[in-house]
Amino acid sequence: MVNDSSKHVESQLHRSEGSQWRNYIAEFVYGGIDGSITTFAVVAGAAGAHLDSPIVIILGLANLIADGFSMSVGAYLAAKTEQEEYKKHESIEYWEIEHLPEREKEEVREIYRQKGFEEPLLSQVVEVITANKKRWVDVMMKEELGMVKDERSPFALGLSTFIAFLLVGSIPLLVYLWDWLVGDTSLPLFPVSCVATGIAFVVVGYMKAYVNHSSKLKAIAETLLLGTSAAVLSYIVGHYLEKWLA
Repeated sequence: MVNDSSKHVESQLHRSEGSQWRNYIAEFVYGGIDGSITTFAVVAGAAGAHLDSPIVIILGLANLIADGFSMSVGAYLAAKTEQEEYKKHESIEYWEIEHLPEREKEEVREIYRQKGFEEPLLSQVVEVITANKKRWVDVMMKEELGMVKDERSPFALGLSTFIAFLLVGSIPLLVYLWDWLVGDTSLPLFPVSCVATGIAFVVVGYMKAYVNHSSKLKAIAETLLLGTSAAVLSYIVGHYLEKWLA
């Protein structure tokens, strides 16, 4: 019969290590940051070259769709490759447990001995872990190989990245779309785009801090700095290229 110490060890092994929804939010946040920065850089470059709203919209939307799709495909392939790599090593661990159980038990014992476990608790830990093959493999994957199974859907990761890229990345273009649809609005288009994008930077920077459990002020400042730097460089390039090529 397993005593209370063993039950406690088993409950610890089953404890969840993090909420999956937080991981999807992380992909959404980083997709939004990339989308807003890259699109704002395109808008800034077009503003520096004094291009009309239809041209800004064409360049911005083309960049938005192409870069957003590329980033989402990258997120999908990275997640899929990681999961395939995990499954390959997982199957190897199952084979070793099936054919070399004593050696694998000794590896578990050594792992937890190095963590500071001593007898009789050490034997209880080994007993609990090796009593279930799936739990045994999970421990070996994490402790021996340093691999943790990612349950997230690669397709969902790619989709959340793409949606965030489009939603947040479209913000720098909204005032230009409005100007094109309504006509002569007499709005200072680029300054309005700067304000709207700045607000977007603050929001996604705040969300980034929430996901990473970091300083909100620091995350917001970093996002604003990166976005502003990219926009300034693009504006300067667009301004001088327009003079040299016109």
